[in-house]
Amino acid sequence: QPQLVESGGGLVQSGGSLTLSCEVSGLNLDYYAIGWFRQIPGKGREGVSCISDAEDTREYLEAVKGRFTISRDNAKNMVYLQMSSLKPEDTAVYYCAARFRRCEMGIVVRAQYDYWGQGTQVTVSS
Repeated sequence: QPQLVESGGGLVQSGGSLTLSCEVSGLNLDYYAIGWFRQIPGKGREGVSCISDAEDTREYLEAVKGRFTISRDNAKNMVYLQMSSLKPEDTAVYYCAARFRRCEMGIVVRAQYDYWGQGTQVTVSS
């Protein structure tokens, strides 16, 4: 059974940095796009960034462009989200998810991606 496990969340001051990691098992990452999403209570799950299976596409939420960078290491089955210049409005639970071949961003429901991690909390204090 495929599994995605996020790590790297925590509490950071405004302007600080964090790197989230998504460890993937049971999937061949050569065939899956990996997305990062975030959710706050009462709101939908919002696409933050996504990298396609062939790495030819990297997509970012407008609000994080220039501050967040997505990368992947298929040999290690890892996907990373480097976050810098963090703002209080970046506070959320962050999830990684796998989707066959191509990314899908925006406000998503669970069914739009094939597999999800359990989430990691990111809190940015002002």
